[in-house]
Amino acid sequence: MTSTVHRTCPLCEAVCGLTLTLDDGGHVTSVRGDKDDPFSKGFICPKGASLGRLDEDPDRLRKPLIREGDLWREVGWDEAFAAVRAALERVADRRSIAVYLGNPNAHTMAGALYATPLIKALGTRNVFSASTADQMPKHVASGLMFGHPLAIPVPDLDRTDYLLMLGANPLESNGSLCTAPDFPGRLKALRGRGGRLVVVDPRRTRTAALADEHVFVRPGTDAYLLFGIVHTLFAEDLARPAHEVNGLDEVREAAKHFPPEAVARRTGVPAETITRLARELAAAPTAAVYARIGTCTAEFGTLAQWLVDVLNVLTGNLDRPGGAMFPKPATEFGGRRRPYAVGRWKSRVRGLPEANGELPVATLADEIETPGEGQVRFLLTIAGNPVLSAPHGDRLDAAFRELDFMVSVDPYLNETTKHANVILPPPRVLQSGHYDFALLGFAVRNYARYSPPLLPLDERPSEAQILARLAMIASGLEGDLDAFVIDELLRKATETPGSGVEGREVAELRDLLEGETGGERRLDLMLRLGPYGEWAGKGDLSLRKLLDNPHGLDLGALEPRLNEVLKTASGLVELAPPQLMEDVERLRGKLEEEPPEIVLIGRRHLRSNNSWMHNVGPLVGGSNRCTLQIHPSDVARLGLAGEAVVRSAKGQVTVPVEATDTIMPGVVSLPHGWGHAGSAQNVAAEHAGVSVNTLTDETTIDVPSGNAVFNGVPVTISPTGVIIAH
Repeated sequence: MTSTVHRTCPLCEAVCGLTLTLDDGGHVTSVRGDKDDPFSKGFICPKGASLGRLDEDPDRLRKPLIREGDLWREVGWDEAFAAVRAALERVADRRSIAVYLGNPNAHTMAGALYATPLIKALGTRNVFSASTADQMPKHVASGLMFGHPLAIPVPDLDRTDYLLMLGANPLESNGSLCTAPDFPGRLKALRGRGGRLVVVDPRRTRTAALADEHVFVRPGTDAYLLFGIVHTLFAEDLARPAHEVNGLDEVREAAKHFPPEAVARRTGVPAETITRLARELAAAPTAAVYARIGTCTAEFGTLAQWLVDVLNVLTGNLDRPGGAMFPKPATEFGGRRRPYAVGRWKSRVRGLPEANGELPVATLADEIETPGEGQVRFLLTIAGNPVLSAPHGDRLDAAFRELDFMVSVDPYLNETTKHANVILPPPRVLQSGHYDFALLGFAVRNYARYSPPLLPLDERPSEAQILARLAMIASGLEGDLDAFVIDELLRKATETPGSGVEGREVAELRDLLEGETGGERRLDLMLRLGPYGEWAGKGDLSLRKLLDNPHGLDLGALEPRLNEVLKTASGLVELAPPQLMEDVERLRGKLEEEPPEIVLIGRRHLRSNNSWMHNVGPLVGGSNRCTLQIHPSDVARLGLAGEAVVRSAKGQVTVPVEATDTIMPGVVSLPHGWGHAGSAQNVAAEHAGVSVNTLTDETTIDVPSGNAVFNGVPVTISPTGVIIAH
């Protein structure tokens, strides 16, 4: 006997619909794309096709572990939680607690709904996450420009005539901060309707190979290139903002210092190419500029992300069909907030500013190692592996050994969780409900889909229950966390004009909510209060409607909504935020700087998503392997063969050489997420590779956001056996 079920793939940002076949034992026998999903329309990638293998990975933990010396002991849930409770009771100062949230938190309902209450219960400001190793520059730029860090315009891929893409490779990543299932198909459709795709990247990636034009650029210089385009728009009177903005004259004045001829020397992009790109953007019927991780994880990441939207504004393409538009997610709710600010507090050791309630992960080791009041002694990690994902991971590896106590909510014993005193493993993917709270806020088409659990829980709690119980332990309270949260959200809604439920009784509304779990009831509440919800009076969306439509619901194309989105104090787009104009001076000061001889950049693989997918056999091998990509001219010049030693200011690795003319001379590339030597995960250990973050520098950050710098890292390359004196 078999059954056919449907759910959203939770493995990357594309939110593709899947059709799964299960046997009567609950085992996945096949995975196909869901052709009836109105957003993904049957698209599937190798990760989604391997969901069953990942879900049933024999190396996934099934019971809690307690470490005793170098040995692990399986225990029951009550004993594991009791150990955490006892450790927290020994914490005299909550400032000595830190939390690290990994990338998978953005892909689970539990991470979206329960991490914040848990952090509040722990009473600490030492919050770190993968965001400051990835995307914080975009949040900071959007917060300063539009008043909210999640007000991120995305390219209207299905209607644009011209797309300029920098530092993004969606044919491998499936998209990032731009949720678009079948990104490859959408790019082909753009070109098929006569549109133009230009990709700027130090590598000729699969995406660049698909484009009408690929422009090589020196790593870390995207802000100079973008400023050169801005300069041209002003110099040739091509700037045509469609909205009233603050700061236009300030941007015009700043751009005078970055003419194409000057930035060409810094970027390696010819001045005539920069000028032509500006003219093409201005002349296109509709156009959008989109940039991602290659530009975020650089020394001027926030300026690059800011300039992306400066260009969208100057060309009149912000908030218009075919341009850069703001999605309207189904769970969006909330009135005006205080104007966005960064640096509301600073890290204890290096004085780095907070952004979005987080401190830079680049300073986590400082907080653990440095004695004094507030020194981090207790660490909670949730679905993260910062030893492999954070800069100078070797230092974190050593720092974690010095903690008094560490708790990890994670399905694996990995390079980070091996330091934990207690590991609490969440259940299988198919035992968990799924709704993409975060990712649908970046979707190129408004859409909603809920996937209920496909399999019952065994003796273990759900991930939501794990996090909720930790929150109750940390708070010292008893009761139902979901009930507390639901009542607070309902109270806020009943006091908010225009919510559709103002003046109604909280108890009455609470009794109307549906759902088998607290998470489902909270989702029902958010859907009903959202822009398509039955309580808001603008639709009939609820949990019940999503359950009745298991393939998902198309909520329509993106529509202009800038006035709804803006949360700035002025009510206008702030084109020249003071914090960014200050950083422009730092950018200007390095305009004439000579580039290093060789710099390192990262690399993304289609069959991988950071370190946690390297234990699935079908996804490892072939192109998904840890090699050093380097141009043949550099191979010959450096006398390389077989393997090479890569050295930076922080460490060195020995790695196989892969000569390829798809990368610029003077640039080398290592993929991230590897370094599994000695791993308890059997497949990963067989394909260990090396960690690129042995080489990256935690002392170098993007100043406005605190984001780590992984692209443009100076390195030296030598044949194996050659010793270079320093």
